[in-house]
Amino acid sequence: MAEAGPQYLALPSGLLELCALLGAPRDSLRGPEQVAQKKGVKSLSSLDPEVLSVFVPPFVTKEDSQPAGVNCVTLGKTRRRSFRKKRERPKAEPSKGHPGGPRGQDPEDVGIPNGVDLLALPQLCFPGGVCVASEPKEDCVHFLVLTDVCGNRTHGVVAQYYRPLHDEYCFYNGKMRWEASGLGRSAAGCFVPFAVCVVSRFPYYNALKDCLSCLLTHLKICKDFEVDNHIKDFAAKLSLIPSPPPGPLHLVLNMKPLQIVFPSRADPESPLIDLDLHLPLLCFRPEKVLQILTCLLTEQHVVFFSSSWALLTLVAECFMAYLHPLQWQHTFVPILSRQMLDFVMAPTSFLMGCHLDHFEEVSKEADGLILINIDTGSITFSNDEDVDVPDIPLLAAQTFIQRVQSLQMHRELDLAHLCASTDLNEGRACQRAWQQRLNCQIQQITLQLLVCIFRGVKNHLNYEHRVFNSEEFLKTRAPGDQQFYKQVLDTYMFHAFLKARLSRRMDAFAQMDLCTQSEEDRIDGMLLSPRRPTVEKMASRKPSAPHGAHRRMVVSMPNLQDIAVPELPPRNSSLRKMRTEDCGGSHTVLDVPPKLTYTFKIPEIHFPLVGQCVQAFHADCVAQLSKAMDSLAPENSVLLARYFYLRGLVQLMQGQLLGALLDFQSLYKTDVRIFPADLVQRTVKSLSAPERAQAERTPELRRLISEVVDKPEDAPKADDRVKNFELPKKHMQLDDFVKRVQESGIVKDAGIIHRLFEALTVGHQKQIDPETFKDFYNCWKEAEAEAQGVNLPFSVTEQLDKNECVYKLSSSVKTNRGVGKIAMTQKRLFLLTEGRPGYVEISTFRNIEEVRNTTVAFLLLRIPTLKIKVLSKKEVFEANLKTECDLWHLMVKEMWAGKKLADDHKDPQYVQQALTHVLLMDAVVGALQSPGAIYAASKLSYFDKMKNEMPMAVPKTTSETLKHKINPSAGETLPRAIDVLLYTPGGGHLDPAEKVEDAHPKLWCALNEGKVVVFDASSWTVHQHCFKVGTSKLAPDTQAQRPWLTGPAAPRHVGSSWTGARTRIPCIGRRTLNHCAAREAPKAINFYELFLLTKISTSKHHRY
Repeated sequence: MAEAGPQYLALPSGLLELCALLGAPRDSLRGPEQVAQKKGVKSLSSLDPEVLSVFVPPFVTKEDSQPAGVNCVTLGKTRRRSFRKKRERPKAEPSKGHPGGPRGQDPEDVGIPNGVDLLALPQLCFPGGVCVASEPKEDCVHFLVLTDVCGNRTHGVVAQYYRPLHDEYCFYNGKMRWEASGLGRSAAGCFVPFAVCVVSRFPYYNALKDCLSCLLTHLKICKDFEVDNHIKDFAAKLSLIPSPPPGPLHLVLNMKPLQIVFPSRADPESPLIDLDLHLPLLCFRPEKVLQILTCLLTEQHVVFFSSSWALLTLVAECFMAYLHPLQWQHTFVPILSRQMLDFVMAPTSFLMGCHLDHFEEVSKEADGLILINIDTGSITFSNDEDVDVPDIPLLAAQTFIQRVQSLQMHRELDLAHLCASTDLNEGRACQRAWQQRLNCQIQQITLQLLVCIFRGVKNHLNYEHRVFNSEEFLKTRAPGDQQFYKQVLDTYMFHAFLKARLSRRMDAFAQMDLCTQSEEDRIDGMLLSPRRPTVEKMASRKPSAPHGAHRRMVVSMPNLQDIAVPELPPRNSSLRKMRTEDCGGSHTVLDVPPKLTYTFKIPEIHFPLVGQCVQAFHADCVAQLSKAMDSLAPENSVLLARYFYLRGLVQLMQGQLLGALLDFQSLYKTDVRIFPADLVQRTVKSLSAPERAQAERTPELRRLISEVVDKPEDAPKADDRVKNFELPKKHMQLDDFVKRVQESGIVKDAGIIHRLFEALTVGHQKQIDPETFKDFYNCWKEAEAEAQGVNLPFSVTEQLDKNECVYKLSSSVKTNRGVGKIAMTQKRLFLLTEGRPGYVEISTFRNIEEVRNTTVAFLLLRIPTLKIKVLSKKEVFEANLKTECDLWHLMVKEMWAGKKLADDHKDPQYVQQALTHVLLMDAVVGALQSPGAIYAASKLSYFDKMKNEMPMAVPKTTSETLKHKINPSAGETLPRAIDVLLYTPGGGHLDPAEKVEDAHPKLWCALNEGKVVVFDASSWTVHQHCFKVGTSKLAPDTQAQRPWLTGPAAPRHVGSSWTGARTRIPCIGRRTLNHCAAREAPKAINFYELFLLTKISTSKHHRY
């Protein structure tokens, strides 16, 4: 088994899938003298190409590397990895034909990779047909995207070149015949096109283009019978090159005369970018780019046209990169040959590309096509139909246009003051660096565009039940943007995007959203209570009374179908006419420098078809990688992980399985994000019995095998579909009610929902009918919309903190301090006086001494009155709240109790929970509209009862040392046990993507079910909320079987020995970003609320 292992454990990230030589059939080129009489031969332009030779790796097996010699190796049942179409082995004398040749092995003897159709490949390599010319033409390149039946894509680069066709031979002593004889070019006869196609699983468009350019310099001067050997040698060399792992390490290959750079992906979630992303911005105005993106986001039938075959694929791939992390889910064929034009009749969405010569034909072929002319930068519709393509949201469009217009896309302007480079590769390196910076800027701009469009989606998601409330989301969109969102929300692309959001995937979108969100949005994401506009946000609003009235009307009644959205004037058709004064300075291009990259130069590959030379190449790779690792600084773990990855792959190719597994074990401890778990599993299974026994005796390998191979797989989710929120249509018991309320986004905490259920079922059976739920839901949304529409004058907002929100406004009432409305925030009560709006402080909740509900006599009536006594004030505040008095009495007492508990326990989340209780009381009273509504609402007066019935005393020692209390389970449906705590000081950080200057001390809380919450220990706010790292239990590593982290960057267990900065603590963050804890602990830290003592607190006590 050990001998067989390396044979099928081929390099998993090899660049080459297939290399092919294509051209016209031999029989069609007989009698060239009959067609060489005139220039511009047209009679042969309709020739059909075919595959002449195919080369598929691996080219050298393990048997080939034995000392007995390459020619004596018996391959047994192994398939041959190349064939020559109708060609025998080359003879000593030059062949009279072209590089196609006579008979040989059939194509069926070669294992062709999936996704490569040899019947369709000739049409794609010669999409315009084989055109024989009377004089040589320039070499040209174009690019392919090949898709198999499963939707997996491979990428091809095709280089076309011309060779002269003669009766005798084409070359003599390395010179063309007409050159050797001194004849003019017109006497050279016909020039026949051939194509070399390289197919790879990776879109290395620029790198493979450069490789093929180097190959063509050899093919043009070699003899006909040597062409196949040159191509096979070239293919074998590429097959030995691994693709670099995600991260900052790029590979460099010397192809002579060029140094070819194979870039890596920025991270495992990012696409590999090896093309110039500014090409569409040179071909289209920003407005047209937005229109094309809208066509893709709404999944239209899109066809690109150009007179350049190369631009078709490059421009289409650029737009695919613009959409990241959204992914095009439909047919993607950027090049259609003339035989494939009927593909545009497909009924499903697609993105295809055709030559400009076929524009008229395609435009009449089918209806509903979006025809995009790359050469002219225009967009039209087939059959002159008006396809319904909505405008992209206005603010996002304005921002995108301004940022694109500020880009510097002409490198000549940067080179004007520089001397010319006399070194070819140096000049190419400068060009790559410039392009990398520009690509980085464009990716930032397009990602910010998507975040601007879809940022509001997260506010309408329920993660536990995987529900998206599309109706409520649409109601928060501007009327002019409604049509865009309605179409986008029905697409497969958006559905996949929702799946990623609901899975809490920390992809590029989530990271950009996190980096660019406002402080208000960040705080909103931490709160348990519902969102309301802050005072700061109110102050920034511009007056817009009609729109505000419309917004209140639409949002407040979410389930009434008889309310129509009023029509607004149509938007400008030209985005250039839009006002952009409101965009501000934030619409300039973000100055985000590209991340620092490194290069590893691959050793020279002299004879890639000779087994012993291949083994020498592998040995050189291992030696150079080891040398590079030894020279690394200790803190450069990111680069070290990439070296481990590459050295492990190379050792696999050498057949050194145990050495490879040791490297992968080191990689597993360093950066689990790029750990090839599947490859390691297959490697372990291929070990022979002696090798497996040796691995079991090695502690590091034994742990790797137990964790990666023997560990049971995480059970897949039973149902990962995205459901749309709908109001219930049948009676609900408690469990169903809990689920429905959580899906609605009103509240998540199951305990609170249980109390709400008790309130809504007072005096009835313990079930809730659909009408009651609908009334409650509508009352909740009405109150939410009313709060969103509150606008306070400046004289009021300047008296409040910027993060305060108005949660409840009473009707206009008479008080002993004037007439007005009582307003409640999370911090205080104040009177908003009528007439000339003014601010009268009633009290903060901390300073309330007593709250009473009484009546006062007025003539013959007794008017319900709320009285509030404030500490250090003799005068008691009185408000004649009439019918609202009982409700306000409950709400104020609950907020008062919540604030007292928050102060006692130094936990501000008590206030947030009290706010939730208060808002639910309001909605219950509005929904029931019955004499018993107040009694029902009192079921939600939880903290007030807790304060009166069962005071929670805090021990004196705890009270003296307690600085701040946090709840890692905030926002979860149920309290969760804490399995692991990890504290990382500000001097070190675990996330390599985090800048050193932005690194703050953090507390990592591993909850059950593989969830992790990260707190910023400088402010005790949530840095990253509850991302998933699997379903395994996370626990500290209690065995000293791995390297220790020491120094100021070492993570520390909360509660471990505090002996200074050099305390030796095992890294338990293996699966948290770069790291994660995955060990069995003798006992989990099983408590709900986490008390953070002064020893690790660096912030002041936050008081409300």
